[in-house]
Amino acid sequence: MSKRLFVSVDLDGLAEDVSAVQELFEGASGLNFVDPRQAHLTLKFLGDTDEDQIPELIDELDAAVDAAGVDPFTARFGSLGVFPSLEYISVVWLGVRTGSDQLTALHEAIEDRTVEMGFDPEDHDFTPHVTLARMNHAGDKELVQETVRERDPDVGTLAVDEIRLTESVLTDDGPRYSTVESFEM
Repeated sequence: MSKRLFVSVDLDGLAEDVSAVQELFEGASGLNFVDPRQAHLTLKFLGDTDEDQIPELIDELDAAVDAAGVDPFTARFGSLGVFPSLEYISVVWLGVRTGSDQLTALHEAIEDRTVEMGFDPEDHDFTPHVTLARMNHAGDKELVQETVRERDPDVGTLAVDEIRLTESVLTDDGPRYSTVESFEM
């Protein structure tokens, strides 16, 4: 049996702020919004993971947090961006104004430990972000492009003192997340 897992910093307490940013894109057809109550910053997507690997994974993530040498910090979220480009939008995201260095250090330590365990390495550079929406079709691409270019929302701050190993269960109503384990800094 396997579980679909990722490692994240959850934006607990910022759901209303994330929702307000999503409203900037109101009326843009083609966007499928993420539930703001489940907003998170993914440090590492692990994918389907055999349940037998989870105890070792927990030990390795605990060691990775120590190896990253990151103390609790405050991250500020704001600004907008897209992947892969404004011409071809698949993801609309919220950026990180402060705390990127610490998040990157955590990502790199987690990446090292999980790749050693046999998980796939990332195939792109790490950009700390929170996914706001996925674009299913380009119906209102111009509205999305204009909003990303012209708006610069400031969502607020979050005290980051832990990361989470999270299970994602895909349902007809979208993914449902639950914490498998938390790791304090």
